[in-house]
Parts: sequence; structure tokens; C-alpha cells
Amino acid sequence: MSDYHDQQKDHRQAPWNKGRLVGQKRPLKPKEVWNIRARLQIEARKRDLAMFNLAIDSKLRGCDLVRLKIDDLCVGGRLRDRATIIQRKTGRPVQFEITEQTRASVEDWLAILKIREGRFLFPSRVHKQPHITARQYARIVHGWVRSAGLDDSAYGTHSMRRTKASQIYKKTGNLRAVQLLLGHTKLESTVRYLGVEVDDALSISEQVDL
Repeated sequence: MSDYHDQQKDHRQAPWNKGRLVGQKRPLKPKEVWNIRARLQIEARKRDLAMFNLAIDSKLRGCDLVRLKIDDLCVGGRLRDRATIIQRKTGRPVQFEITEQTRASVEDWLAILKIREGRFLFPSRVHKQPHITARQYARIVHGWVRSAGLDDSAYGTHSMRRTKASQIYKKTGNLRAVQLLLGHTKLESTVRYLGVEVDDALSISEQVDL
């Protein structure tokens, strides 16, 4: 009887990524970021545009992004240039910048949010939930990826987190800076997260013609 109930429970609580390819998710390329951003602008999806831009700028995990509060980004009714968030996973603070285009999209979204008078930046439409869930965010991300004509099984919420970090590393080679921006406690974690050893090895290999 116990096994039967466990099976029933497992069936009811199937993970959101069941049947998907799991593992390291690809970061978005600059042209793919532009593609998704342009589609969201054309379709006037102000919440999603603010969420997308913030996900790229902040490099936050999904669980932290969905819990962002208006006060985390605003002071005296104005958006901060930089924000500091306590990470849920590590309990450690991490800072991120709010770029000009992100600022514009967040301000547009806040103008709509004032009607709802909610504390959370991305409130849920479900009455009992104060903000959207990490699972809902994951579904939103997969929708963005599909809209760009990409294979959504190769991307996920960590693609948003890795996108700007991977570009910073490619342009500067500064792993320490990326470590700080991602809020990693160990540099080794950043190396594994970005997969830079593999990327660097392939780059070197491509330069050797036998």
C-alpha cells in the first residue's frame, strides 16, 4: 500500500522538466537576446520585457528573480543604479547593475503595477501566491526561447543567469569579476558553471591545423 501511495504522489508531483534534456544550459548569444527582446517590445509584453531584461542584467537564480520586491530596485520612488539582493541559496549578498534599457522596461512595468499596489515586482495572478513561482518563470523562459526559433530543451532559467556572465568572461577573461557577479563563493564553481575550461580548450584546438 505504501508503494502504491508513493507512486501516486510521484505521478501527481511530476517535475516541470520531466522528459526534457537536463544538464548545463546554454547561454543566449547576443543576437538571440536582441531577437527575444525585439519580439517582446513589438508584442507590448511589458511584464515579460522587464523580467527578461532584469534576468539578463541581474544574473540571479530563478528563485531570487521571482521574489524581487519593488523596494529592492527602488528608493524614494526612483530606480537604483545598482541593487543588492540576499541570495536564497547561499544567504550571501550579490550586487547587479540596472542598465538603461532595463531601467526603461522596468519603469514601464511599474507604471502598470501601481494599480495593483503589490510588494512583489512580479506578482502572481493566483490569489494565494504573492509572486510568480520558479516553475512559472521556467515556463515563461521556454516560451521566450521557442519564440526565437531555438530548441527550448537546450535552454532554461540558468541560460538567463549565464548569458551576461559568459559574455563578460569572453570579452575580459576576468573570472574573478564573474565570480563576484554570480555570487559564487569559490572560483572553481564559476569555472564549472561557465564551462570555460572546455571552451578554452576547444578554442586552442581550433587554432592548431595539422
